[in-house]
Amino acid sequence: MSQIHTPVAPSISRRQQAAAIASTRWADALVIIALIAVAYGVVVAASRWVAPLTPGTHIDLSPRALPLYAGLSTMRMALAYLLSLAFTLVYARIAATNRRAERVMVPLLDILQSIPILSFLPGVVLALVALFPHNNIGLELAAILLIFTSQAWNMTFSFYHSLLVIPKELREAATIYRLNVWRRFIKLELPFGQIPLIWNSMMSWAGGWFFLMAAEQFTLGSHSFQLPGLGSYLQTAANDGDVGALLLGLLALIIVIVLLDQLLWRPLIAWADRFKIEQTSSGQAPSSWVLRLLRRSTLVAWYDEHVYRPASERLDRFLSRAGGARLVAATTSASARMALGSTRAETANVKREGWRQALSAQRIVGTVIGVVALALCLLGTLAALRLIAQVPPAMWGTIAVSALATLLRTGVALAIGVAWTVPVGVAIGLNQRLAERAQPFVQMVASIPATALFPALLLVLLRLPGGLNIAAVALMLLGTQWYILFNVIAGAMAIPGDLREAAAIYQVRGWRRWRTLILPAIFPYLVTGMITATGGAWNASIVSEYVSFGNHTYSTVGLGALIAGSANNNDFALLLAATLAMAFVVVLLNRLVWRRMYRLAEDRFHLD
Repeated sequence: MSQIHTPVAPSISRRQQAAAIASTRWADALVIIALIAVAYGVVVAASRWVAPLTPGTHIDLSPRALPLYAGLSTMRMALAYLLSLAFTLVYARIAATNRRAERVMVPLLDILQSIPILSFLPGVVLALVALFPHNNIGLELAAILLIFTSQAWNMTFSFYHSLLVIPKELREAATIYRLNVWRRFIKLELPFGQIPLIWNSMMSWAGGWFFLMAAEQFTLGSHSFQLPGLGSYLQTAANDGDVGALLLGLLALIIVIVLLDQLLWRPLIAWADRFKIEQTSSGQAPSSWVLRLLRRSTLVAWYDEHVYRPASERLDRFLSRAGGARLVAATTSASARMALGSTRAETANVKREGWRQALSAQRIVGTVIGVVALALCLLGTLAALRLIAQVPPAMWGTIAVSALATLLRTGVALAIGVAWTVPVGVAIGLNQRLAERAQPFVQMVASIPATALFPALLLVLLRLPGGLNIAAVALMLLGTQWYILFNVIAGAMAIPGDLREAAAIYQVRGWRRWRTLILPAIFPYLVTGMITATGGAWNASIVSEYVSFGNHTYSTVGLGALIAGSANNNDFALLLAATLAMAFVVVLLNRLVWRRMYRLAEDRFHLD
């Protein structure tokens, strides 16, 4: 028997080893193919950027143009996302760690996310086209910045709120281990905010697809600017009434969304599962075949060992140097300080005098910068006041009524969105198998531009008793409910497994489980979702309250209709007045509602 079984183990071992080698080779081959594809896409995009400026670019509606258009749009989305991510990490951390700055930065962020993209459009496009008059760089930068305005605010609110609700014991541990600002950021703050940041990144990409049609096709008075891409393809197909091309464009968009889900978002979700705060294993962990493939690749391992880790360690040492010097000074023992005696005192006096001179120079520079900034703000304010003075007095009453009408539609859309997204989001977030199946579907539905489907929906909704009012609420809901859903899913997934197990052990079920576990756990995420959804609703008002279809224009009372109509008629005075009215309402809501809900989440719903 021993003679029969002796050869079996080595043969199995060799078979397994051969399979592992083959798997590694496949992983390396796929990584190389991906790198070649990305490099080719960058070269093609760069050639388009430096091409001569052609305002009347022809959009080819044939199917063979779709791969190129999809690649160009994805490149713009990726660049806008990288810009949004950098903005998020810097802006959110400053707002979360500086109470004085927070009083200005959070309301300002709420204003920026609520101002419609059309209000940014004229100034951004004309300025960048004038800056780069001989090539497409200005148009490309304008498209990226406009996509940025639909991505950044959601991610920033999410990361900001994650920093506010970091558990007290984790903050105390960071203080005990004397982590400086940089190490606290990379060891505590960034890992703690990973899960909501990734889910809100997916939502930001969906929001970018939603406004892609407006970002790639600009019409300013008699000037028309177009960029080849999926957004301009869908817009041209909708304007021409080409249903076949419109369906092909939506199919291409769905394919891109599914590929991004498999190649990017699902690996990130599986990787970020390590950052969940729990004392026991959560049972079902998210998985990704792409993440498994990357872990088997020898090229990725070589890059990680010889490039990424050395570079990150050098960056870590560089950014930690100032904090480390302060740490050494802070840990000098009392006996050593006494031994230094008068020498230490003299050195301290010299240093103090040096600090006085440095601070004096900094005050001078700061004063000069402040005076220049104040002068620019005053000039801008005076120019805005002169422009607003052109608005007839009777029009201000119309603006007030329009603001109230849009506010009511926004409230209705928010209430409907919360009513269905909370139970569905919790069900998806607490069931890993359901999450893996629903994630690409939710991304796909959230990313389909409702503006492409709205003409068909409008024909049906206009026959209802409410007419365009119901249609406006429906389009607001299509563009904003996903912000709540993605945040609720992230909040449910972040509930520690040991808390869920404790609820099961003590037989906490039904409404009691919702009241004592689920709602308190997802409340901070729900607040973030409602804030960004409200901003999205204000933003979507320009396309829901003022609709051009065929040779007809349908409009209803609202700020969105005022902004869209004034932009089309080049009435910049009314455009500025309506935008400022929207900003005033947003600030009022921030002060009366959202700021208090943030404080409630920060004070009562910590994982402490």
